[in-house]
Amino acid sequence: MKGFLATLSSSQTIPPVEPKPEAITQFQDPRTENPPWSLLDVLVIFVFAFFTLLVLGAIALGVAKSLPVFRDAKPVDLAQNALIIVPVQSIAYLLVILFMVMIVRSKHKDGFLKSISWNPPRAEKVLLAVIGGAGLALFSEIFAGLTSRWVPKSLPIENYFRDATSSYLLALFGITFAPFVEELFFRGFLYPALARRSGMASAVVLTAAAFAVLHQSQLAHAWVPLTWLFLVGAVLTLVRAKSRSVALSVAIHFGYNLTLFALVFIGTHGFRHMEHA
Repeated sequence: MKGFLATLSSSQTIPPVEPKPEAITQFQDPRTENPPWSLLDVLVIFVFAFFTLLVLGAIALGVAKSLPVFRDAKPVDLAQNALIIVPVQSIAYLLVILFMVMIVRSKHKDGFLKSISWNPPRAEKVLLAVIGGAGLALFSEIFAGLTSRWVPKSLPIENYFRDATSSYLLALFGITFAPFVEELFFRGFLYPALARRSGMASAVVLTAAAFAVLHQSQLAHAWVPLTWLFLVGAVLTLVRAKSRSVALSVAIHFGYNLTLFALVFIGTHGFRHMEHA
């Protein structure tokens, strides 16, 4: 007994084992989101992005109309031309990222990626996330087939895929820029600002709803595809909330978009027969 007591008292000299940083991140209470920005800052980012796209789009349309190849084209056709829209959105997204960085640096000194909870996971988790995104995309095709009777025959987004060149541009943009910037805004900025005020559950629902609404014009405001996008947004936000890693949600989003474009590529024989899409 004396030996046992001696062992207990001597344990005070043993330094405590500190948990790994990854374990802290994994089990941290998701309700403790406390970003250095507010919902007002998120709104400012959205307004900045909206007007940046508007101004750059107007400039691009003006320049296109001055070119012989687009001189006789209608403005509505130019606005749906991937050769014009993709470069405009790419430049706008770069400016939005710079604006996000400026906002964070004006309020926080720990760095941009740390502030937005980028938290890159291990390589195997990234691979699983990409595979998970691919599985989500395959399930979306099944969902689309089962609900096709409630979806309009033609959706506005299909007008952008007018030829192989446009389709390749859209695929490149949809696999690279789109997942990164959308996840930065929705899961990096919007979700934590909402979670701080309303808790995780409400923030997941509201963020997913905002994600779906952003794409409504591309889907003719049809409730079936928008419902699916809401569910996808909920999965992405829930992953961000539980893992506290925006990088993980980007990986899932990347896998999702990559698989969808790959299926279109295969189904149209290399984007050459878009009527089969």
